[in-house]
Amino acid sequence: MLFDGQTIKADILDGRIAELRFERGTEAVNKLDSLTFGELSLALDSIAATSAIKGVLITSAKETFIVGADIFEFTHIFKHPEAEIEAFVARNSAIITALADLPVPTVAAINGLALGGGFELALAADYRIMSNAAKVGFPEITLGLFPGYGGTVRLPRLAGLATSVDWIISGAQQSPDKAVLAGVADAIAAPDILRFAALAVLERAISGESDWQAKRARLKQRLGVSRDEAATLLAPAKAQAVKALPHFPAAHAAVDLLERAADLDRDTALELEAQIFAKIAKTQAADSLVAIFVNDQAVKKSIRRYAKDAPPVRKAAVAGAGIMGGGIAYQSASRGVPIIMKDIAAPALDLGMGEARKLLAKSVETGRLSQEKADVILASITPNLTYEGFDTADVVIEAVVEKIGVKHTVLREIEELTRPSTILASNTSSLLIGALAENLRRPENFLGMHFFNPVPKMPLVEVVRGPKTSPQAIAAVMGYAAAMGKTPIMVEDCPGFVVNRVLTPYLIAFLRLVHDGVDFVAIDKAMEAFGWPMGPAYLIDVIGMDISHHVVEIVSAGFAPRMDVSFETAIDILLRAGRLGQKSGHGFYKYEADSKGRPRKNIDPDTERLLAPIQPNGKTSLTEEEIVSRMMLPLILEAARCVEDKIAASPGDVDMCLLLGLGLPRYLGGALKYADHLGLNTVVESAEKWVSLGPIYRPSERLQARAAAGDVFYPL
Repeated sequence: MLFDGQTIKADILDGRIAELRFERGTEAVNKLDSLTFGELSLALDSIAATSAIKGVLITSAKETFIVGADIFEFTHIFKHPEAEIEAFVARNSAIITALADLPVPTVAAINGLALGGGFELALAADYRIMSNAAKVGFPEITLGLFPGYGGTVRLPRLAGLATSVDWIISGAQQSPDKAVLAGVADAIAAPDILRFAALAVLERAISGESDWQAKRARLKQRLGVSRDEAATLLAPAKAQAVKALPHFPAAHAAVDLLERAADLDRDTALELEAQIFAKIAKTQAADSLVAIFVNDQAVKKSIRRYAKDAPPVRKAAVAGAGIMGGGIAYQSASRGVPIIMKDIAAPALDLGMGEARKLLAKSVETGRLSQEKADVILASITPNLTYEGFDTADVVIEAVVEKIGVKHTVLREIEELTRPSTILASNTSSLLIGALAENLRRPENFLGMHFFNPVPKMPLVEVVRGPKTSPQAIAAVMGYAAAMGKTPIMVEDCPGFVVNRVLTPYLIAFLRLVHDGVDFVAIDKAMEAFGWPMGPAYLIDVIGMDISHHVVEIVSAGFAPRMDVSFETAIDILLRAGRLGQKSGHGFYKYEADSKGRPRKNIDPDTERLLAPIQPNGKTSLTEEEIVSRMMLPLILEAARCVEDKIAASPGDVDMCLLLGLGLPRYLGGALKYADHLGLNTVVESAEKWVSLGPIYRPSERLQARAAAGDVFYPL
């Protein structure tokens, strides 16, 4: 054996071929971390020093090839100065280049996913043979980055600029067929003959039948395209990348790098790649998106831990139909869990079933489902005006009107009709789980399961532990939510839980701005420019004026006097005028259906007239920076209180709730990650500037102490 490491083995086959095998101990996948790079360098030295070796076969002992770099290392490395990041990247890139420059031909047998750094390593081989079950790609853009280990240099020399820029800025995984068509893969083989096929290609190179040296020499040279020609070729991609600025600069930087490197030789282009990568690694977007990746992995680990002990949910039921109930029913049925949908009103059942049919029809139309499969899914949803069949359900979700008296009645009825082992969950968005459990005989089997509308699109489910909820009930609902394709995050019981608790002071800040005379359209524009998918006025219209009013009323009462609203609000006025938002055609804006039947937002001149009485000082204007500050600070301060009150297990869980359930701009990384970016001292000082506007701007004593100590929510 040439080399025997913890992540890499190097054997000699038939006395003349070295097999460089990535085999990371007992872990499920291969990844490129500092340990692997160190061992790869040593293995390559051993191969290069062994004169008997005439070729190298690069393989993986795992189901995947190499899934990429170790993102967890990036969280530490990216804290270093730019020069140190550049040196780190250049050092690892040089090791991959050493593989590319071995004095013998090399063939990579790509048996599974080869992503990010794993794909970059494969590109360093002279030939690539892909299993028909494999895929390659550069997902770095989803982390606010671009390939930094030679990907922006080697891919264009194989596939050309147009294909390369598409693969790099899309982040999409590419099939073997596309890889061959692009000139990136040399052949495709079935998994059981992949090794044989790769060895055959290597033997042809060793024998001189294939001119690997000429192929390699071309990849070291300039691309053969002038910078002006490259600029023309890349113009459409650059226009697309500009749309992501200023919040997501990686795509634009990648396009610019490809243009600048077009007339450089390989090694000079690699140096430029490391320089630009280091600059992008220091951006807010990269820092935030890497943090999101780490937080997401922690959430998934938590889900797996709960699901491990979760009994299977074979049948479910939802009490309450309409759009929400229909969405829940569709989501359960589409993931293989039959469900009963019950309501007291036939029109509500029709609406719920109509929602399910609409969602299935769209899946058929887009090719995600066959009509036959869609029919099977629809048939597994049983609409019912009675509780018939509820005694067979493992989990029942209560999704009736958000009134505690109605919910008490429905929950007691369900508990009487279901088995002692049935888990009962409420989809309440703001009511306390403890209060809803007061009259139940089995409160240990009761908890919150808060979905977000529209259910099929919104990934988050807040799983809310009540005062007496058992671990078994939590495990069952966490497992069921995960089986439904959702991201469940366990939170503690409080008014509004995490998402609506944090949303409420954000909405109060908006209502105060309108009361102070700031144009709601200007507020929406400022927040959308900041990165929100929609401004607060538009958000309220989409949620519904009545629902927004209810959430603010219930949650603010639960946190009085901190969230007291001492003035008549725009929601009060518009609700009294019968404006419910999108669902009634009028809210802050007016809505008309476009050619596809979707509501299109338009300015409504009547809104300004309706709001005038609650703006005692008339119209005023603020800068976008002032609007953003007044809107975001209450949200940050309340998110911090959720951590202090231990409503979620970690700052990462709070931030993931807000990203997945509220649509917080991803480049922020979450409210608490954004607070770290600003600096907690800056947050506290900025809040003090506005504290005269109300207590939602008053930082907690613990946050003030944390700021004074120079603390952060995300330490190294």
